Amino acid sequence: MSSSRNVLVVGAGIAGLSVARALARRGMSVEIIERRSRPASGMGLFLPANAVRALAELGLQDRVAHLGTPVRSQQLRDSRGATLAEIYLSALWKDTGECVGITHDNLRAALAGAARVPVRTGTTVQSLTEYDSGVHVDFTGGGSGDYDLVVGADGIRSQLRRTVSPGAEPRYAGQICRRFLTDNHHAIDRWTVWLGRGTTFLAVPVSKDRLYCCADLSAPSPQGGEASDVAAWSAERFANRFAGFHPVVAHLLETPEAQDSYVSPIEEVSPRRWATAHTVLVGDAAHATSPNMAQGVAMAVEDALVLAECLDRPGETRDLLEEYRRRRLPRTRWVQAQARKRDRTRGMPPGVRNLLLRLGAERMYESAYAPLRDRP
Repeated sequence: MSSSRNVLVVGAGIAGLSVARALARRGMSVEIIERRSRPASGMGLFLPANAVRALAELGLQDRVAHLGTPVRSQQLRDSRGATLAEIYLSALWKDTGECVGITHDNLRAALAGAARVPVRTGTTVQSLTEYDSGVHVDFTGGGSGDYDLVVGADGIRSQLRRTVSPGAEPRYAGQICRRFLTDNHHAIDRWTVWLGRGTTFLAVPVSKDRLYCCADLSAPSPQGGEASDVAAWSAERFANRFAGFHPVVAHLLETPEAQDSYVSPIEEVSPRRWATAHTVLVGDAAHATSPNMAQGVAMAVEDALVLAECLDRPGETRDLLEEYRRRRLPRTRWVQAQARKRDRTRGMPPGVRNLLLRLGAERMYESAYAPLRDRP
């Protein structure tokens, strides 16, 4: 019986908690382990309508609506603040639902409360051995267990991916990103982006008085090819690349939160394999991509829903995991391809890009997002 499956989820982020919730709702026994001793504190999220729909299918619609704030349009501006285009999200997403801004911590807390699965922190997989009917796991710090399935929801630097698809490492996408939360002193009430030459500044309301900001810039891979080495990008050096931007951007980059903000490279990953006989990848472990399509949460929660649906059927685990991969691969590849296309558009000479967006932004958004209005 599918309901008797005993599942270990590795990683207690958005993807892992979504998987735990989806599997538990179908009667499966779930354990979660997390290598950190406490949850990682996140920043902000823009949830497109397909993400909100997927969370609603996990039973979180009311919580997301209560903890977040509606976002009704996306406004594209040039670096000095002139509007290039405005995308009205009800027209774009039609009956898929509304879009929401929310903090990462609030969404994670909502998922943790809904999952009702204890999280064992400060431990992860030491070793993993598959056999005919399941998998044996030894944990760091001692202890072991036997499971029908192990789910790798451990992010872009997934340890489990090294077992499932050796050699599939993250690739630097050519951008460095600074993210922070701050007070919404400028009363920004929509998703708003300012576009410069190789620079982008995004602001999204995540509550009635808080704002999520993301500043990214094009940068060659750091010396030695290690994209993770971002220490050279001080707050001052970063802000200098935004000189001449609209005063709102300049002010936001001068806030204490911006000065002490999280800086990271933007990376993507596309492993050749997503699963073995009893181990499977979900979320960023399977298909991390540039965030400019804002589909990270959507793809992770959709993964959880589809995986749970596949596993809730009779059959060999290996075959059910292959069905999950077949269903999810085209959609996640579409998102990755659209993200790369959007990055190329943003990287055009500003005059060309700005004219293109003035004339064709609505058509570009429709083309990119229309397939995602369908259920996964």
